[in-house]
Amino acid sequence: MLDKVLIANRGEIAVRIIRTCRELGIATVAVYSELDRDALHVRMADEAYALGGQSATESYLNVEAILAAIEASGADAVHPGYGFFSENADFARAIVAKGVTFVGPPPEAIETMGDKISARLAAERAGVSGVPGRSEAVTDPAEIVAFGDEHGWPVAIKAAFGGGGRGMKVVGSPAEAADAMASAQREAKASFGRDEIYLERYLTWPRHIEMQVLADSHGNVVWLGERDCSCQRRHQKLIEECPAPNFPDEVRRAMGEAAVRVARACDYTNAGTVEFLYQDGQFYFLEMNTRLQVEHPITELVTGLDLVAWQLKVASGEPLDFTQDQVVTRGHAIEVRLNAEDPAGGRFLPTPGTILRFSAPAGPGVRFDAGYEAGDTVSQHYDNLMAKLAVWAPDRESARRRMLRALEETKIEGVASTIPADVAILGHPDFAEARHSTRWVEESLDLSTVSAMPEAAGASAGADDGRVLREVTAEVDGRRYQVKLWVPASGPVADGPAAPRPQVSRPVPRRNRGPAPSATGTGTVTVPMQGTIVRVLVSVGDTVEAGQTICVLEAMKMENAIAADKDGTVTELRVTEGSSVGGGDVVAVIE
Repeated sequence: MLDKVLIANRGEIAVRIIRTCRELGIATVAVYSELDRDALHVRMADEAYALGGQSATESYLNVEAILAAIEASGADAVHPGYGFFSENADFARAIVAKGVTFVGPPPEAIETMGDKISARLAAERAGVSGVPGRSEAVTDPAEIVAFGDEHGWPVAIKAAFGGGGRGMKVVGSPAEAADAMASAQREAKASFGRDEIYLERYLTWPRHIEMQVLADSHGNVVWLGERDCSCQRRHQKLIEECPAPNFPDEVRRAMGEAAVRVARACDYTNAGTVEFLYQDGQFYFLEMNTRLQVEHPITELVTGLDLVAWQLKVASGEPLDFTQDQVVTRGHAIEVRLNAEDPAGGRFLPTPGTILRFSAPAGPGVRFDAGYEAGDTVSQHYDNLMAKLAVWAPDRESARRRMLRALEETKIEGVASTIPADVAILGHPDFAEARHSTRWVEESLDLSTVSAMPEAAGASAGADDGRVLREVTAEVDGRRYQVKLWVPASGPVADGPAAPRPQVSRPVPRRNRGPAPSATGTGTVTVPMQGTIVRVLVSVGDTVEAGQTICVLEAMKMENAIAADKDGTVTELRVTEGSSVGGGDVVAVIE
């Protein structure tokens, strides 16, 4: 078994790996950026080393800094987690070249499957069909137009060297091709260090179903059941479940066998996930993630296996001690991602900031994997996933109800969270009856009344007049009540020794949410969050229409279009490409 593992990652996945290593008696080494100096994963590891810098490129994507930390710590293995360098063949080779074990597949397998284009070709050689698309990189918007005209619109642009929705853009018409291509390349470059992209036909109402595989270096490959990850926004998953509901057993077996063939086709070892799109009884190979998945806990809950432990054992050269026939799944598990985002109106705007309260749920069948504690800061420079909440129950309906109960117990203050949207999804009849698809959240689910917290009378007045919303306890005729009151931000009620904490998921001040586009807006265009301006699309003197994009803001690795709120002429432009802005900052004035 390995002696000391350096975790080349941060957040909840670094914490997750540290816990399993501790159970196995393996020492752990954390690495951190300047912003993560006091982060939870740093506090939990046996030792930690500074990478320097703030952005991901300066720190967690700094190969030389990570190699120096390996040298200084004496680590004999590196676990990449997911994201960052987890699917980077050059990084894996650099680790192996130092005589250090890479806890993942061989670099050659990462290279084959990490490039989504070569992955499509490998799957085809294994007899597994993919979504109709191009098996070569796109270099000109004209190629997108030609593909769309041939296969039909919309078209999906995807990052060739990444996943998780980063760098994915849906192009609805030829006029959108050039801008969508440029945006996809910028996101891909920022997230994965590579900006190559490719094309696929965009299916109309698919479900996203993935197969967990596990392979050792002795020729054993098994599939451990599937996960349905169809509840998504911006092509990123919100809720996952295992097993997939309303999914025929014969299709399940065929998909599992196809996943094993794909893994064998690239001589795969360690844990991996083969992703498929499923529609009208047919499934299509999508990609293979050559790493641990964010949603791996639900597979662990239904199989009883510790996937991180098996990653470490396989990396140590141990064979699997079970066969495919011995893989047994039990019950139903659901996972919800808790992101620092305000889902108000379905916009899911990132809300970096300091967490004032972070209270986890408990009870039977509840698992909580967090990368933060109260007092920690969610930075704009990294992914905004704060924690994952997973539940297990004997059947799907029981698991759905258990998750709703657990979400009700979860208390987050200081930043907005996706909890209200999660509750809306789980409580909707379409989800309860498994009628959803990857497009359901954004196209069919009504989130117009959802906000970061329940609305209260006078909320719009209190948010900006020096008052804050407090939840207080009152007794009437001996009966205890919890009530919400707008009270002064300072004074006995707010600051006294018995003062209660603010309401769960404190709302982002309304001035930070940005105006809703309309022909009669204020003309003062603001940004809803902290970030960096990566593109400016207008100049002073230009005539614009309400809803037209003024500039593009990058926050937490995602691009957000900042739109004009009225028709008129741009009289002031207060940002340029590369400008750093804070929530509520004015970027343009329209008259």
